[in-house]
Amino acid sequence: MRGALVDALRAIVGDAHCLARPEELLPYECDGLTLHGELPSAVVLPRDADEISRVVRACRAHGVPFVPRGAGTGLSGGAIAMEGGVVIECSRLDRIVSVDAENRIAVVQPGVVNAALSKAVAPLGLFYAPDPSSQAACTIGGNVGENSGGPHTLKYGTTTNHVLALQMVMPDGALVRLGSATGWCAGPDLVGAVVGSEGTLGIVTEITVRLSPIPEAVETLLAVFPDVVSACRSVGSIIRSGLVPAALEIVDRRTIEAVEASVYAAGLPRDAGAVLLVELDGPRAAVERQVERIREHALGAGAWRVDVARDAAERDRFWRARKGAFGAMGRLAPDLYVHDAVVPRAKLPAVLEEVCAIADRHGLRLSNVFHAGDGNLHPNISFDRRDPEELAHVVAAGREILEACVAAGGVISGEHGIGVEKREYMTLVHTQGDLEAMCRLRAAFDPDHVCNPGKVFPTTRFCIEANPKARGYDRVPL
Repeated sequence: MRGALVDALRAIVGDAHCLARPEELLPYECDGLTLHGELPSAVVLPRDADEISRVVRACRAHGVPFVPRGAGTGLSGGAIAMEGGVVIECSRLDRIVSVDAENRIAVVQPGVVNAALSKAVAPLGLFYAPDPSSQAACTIGGNVGENSGGPHTLKYGTTTNHVLALQMVMPDGALVRLGSATGWCAGPDLVGAVVGSEGTLGIVTEITVRLSPIPEAVETLLAVFPDVVSACRSVGSIIRSGLVPAALEIVDRRTIEAVEASVYAAGLPRDAGAVLLVELDGPRAAVERQVERIREHALGAGAWRVDVARDAAERDRFWRARKGAFGAMGRLAPDLYVHDAVVPRAKLPAVLEEVCAIADRHGLRLSNVFHAGDGNLHPNISFDRRDPEELAHVVAAGREILEACVAAGGVISGEHGIGVEKREYMTLVHTQGDLEAMCRLRAAFDPDHVCNPGKVFPTTRFCIEANPKARGYDRVPL
C-alpha cells in the first residue's frame, strides 16, 4: 500500500521531490518541539498549488492523511505526520508573487521566509510587521498556520492582523480563495478561521498580506535590572502611562549568560538579573520624548541604568542577542522545551515567581526570555531527554506552569499553537461546548478528518454531536 502511494506521489512531483527512504524521512519526524516525533510515510515537495491538489487527491485515494509543513521551526509538534501520514513540504512555493506599494499589500506563496519579505519591500519604504524570533528561517505559510506573533506584537498585532486573503487547497483537493485584497468579504470571516488553525482546515498556497510603512524614527533601549520582577514592574508602569512601545522584551540572567557565551554575544551585562529591551518607533518628534519617559519609568522601577542604542549596528546587536536566545540555550543542555503561555501583565511578577518555584521543585534548569509587553511568557527548560526521570519532571513541570498561568487569568498559548504538545490541556481553558463548536467548524472543512489529524483537540474523549463517524467518516476527537 505504501509502495503504491509513493509511486503515485512520484508521478506527480518527480522522483527528486518525493522522499521515502528512512534516512530521508528522519529529519521530518518532528519540528522544533523534540519531545514528540513520528516518521511520515513520505515527504513531498510540490512546486505549485496544482501539484498540492493532486498530492492531496492521491493521499485520499490511498486512505492516508497528510500534513502541511513550512520550515519546521514550530514549537508545538504541529507539523508531525500522525497516523503514518504524508508531509507536504511547501518550501518550493517561495515566490513573492506581487507587491502593490500604493495599497500596501503583497501576495506571497507560503514558502517565503518571513524576513525575506521585509527585505524585498524595504526599498519601497515598507515592511512586514509580524516578526517571530525565528523570522530568518520560518515561513509565512507556517506563520499563518500558527498565527505567529513576535516581539513587535505589542504594537502591530499577530499574523492574523496582517492577512487579508488566502488561496488554499481544501482537504478534498479543491482549490478555493477566501477573503479579498480589501480585507473585507461578505459572510463569516473564513480567513480568520484559517489563520491559527494549525493546518487542520486545508493547505494554504497563497497569502495576501498587509504591509506597513517603515517608521520615520526607531530607538532601542536596554534597561538593566537587578532581577526579573523589577523589570516586569517597569513594564506595567510603562503601559499604565499610556505609552505603547513597538516591543517590550525581558531576558533573565541565565539567558544572558548563555547568549554572551555564544555567537549571539552583544555585550549584555553578565551581572544583571534581567534586561528589558524596549523599542520605540514612529514620528521622530514623538519618539525623542518617549525615550526620556521610558528612562524615567525604568529607573523608577529600580533599573541600574538605561542604555540607548547609539546606531543601527548596536540596535542590531541587541536584537541579535534577543532573537538568538533560543539557539544559545543549546549550550546549557542537549534538549530545550520552550513553553508558551499568556498572563495579564499585572500578574507577571507573581506568575514568574511561581514558575521559578515549579522548576526548583522539580530540580530543573529554567531560563526566561519573553514578550513582556503582552504577557506572553516563554519559560525555557533545558534538559536531557535521554534521562527518563528528568523527562518525566519536565512534562510534569510543563503542566504545572500552564495551570499556574490559567489560574492567573491567562491562556495556554500565545503564538506557538496547540499541536500535540498542549492538546490534552485544552480543557483547562475551554468547556466541552467550546470544543464541540470547534469540532463542528473543523468538520465543515474536513469532514473525513484527514488534514493534520491528531492535533489541537484532546484525544481523551470524543464529541458525539460533532462526530461524523455515523455518516461513514473518521472520528472527530474532543
